[in-house]
Amino acid sequence: MGTGTDVTIRELAEMIARAAGYAGRIAFDASKPDGTPRKLLDVSRLKALGWKPKVALADGIAGTWRWYLENVASRLG
Repeated sequence: MGTGTDVTIRELAEMIARAAGYAGRIAFDASKPDGTPRKLLDVSRLKALGWKPKVALADGIAGTWRWYLENVASRLG
């Protein structure tokens, strides 16, 4: 499911880094193709039915990271 908001790969990587507390450098290889120009799901039909996202992408990433730490990373030792 999406929110209907376009996010670049850089923006997504930065959201994940913030959620994980990563302060290092994020490097991109400009010589490689950047894939699909737009990474945006069309949610217009769902919105027409009254649906709207309850969680912002950054909040969902942060929540997923917390869940991972509590449920997976803690078992890895």
